[in-house]
Amino acid sequence: MNEPTLLLDHIETPIGRLAVIADEDGKLRAVGWTDGHPRMERLHASLRPTSNPGGLTAALRAYFAGDLTVLDSLPAAFAVGSHFQRTVWHSLRQIPCGETRSYRDIARLIGKPAAVRAVGRAAGANPIAVVVPCHRVVGSDGSLTGYGAGIERKSWLLAHERGGHSAVQVVLC
Repeated sequence: MNEPTLLLDHIETPIGRLAVIADEDGKLRAVGWTDGHPRMERLHASLRPTSNPGGLTAALRAYFAGDLTVLDSLPAAFAVGSHFQRTVWHSLRQIPCGETRSYRDIARLIGKPAAVRAVGRAAGANPIAVVVPCHRVVGSDGSLTGYGAGIERKSWLLAHERGGHSAVQVVLC
């Protein structure tokens, strides 16, 4: 069976270089920071460099420029993940911009109140960063916990969505 051809573009953001991967139908398949992000390195597909596939790169640029509602309408295709993971990922897209929910809140929302840790693992396996906003999930006490691309980026994204980001780039070690 042939692997799908996926379209690859990159954008520079205030918090690092972001890879945008879409299928030929213009649906997001993966979004992730390119530095030290093993998930982006494990894609099993043929990647074809393409400028602004399906308008997705422009939409993400608009998000980083301040158009926070643009993420809501971006199409995503979850070609990976278990049924449970995809359920979690869909629920993450329901968290309003500028708000947070705890892992416990998400577990309750999907009808699995005892699955708090499993929700955390599913959020950590999210292939479409920023658009599927796992950065909006926090600890039960409101603390910033777990973000595969680093707590600094999670903090920046949340501040950006609350209108409090600065133009200063985060220095990532």
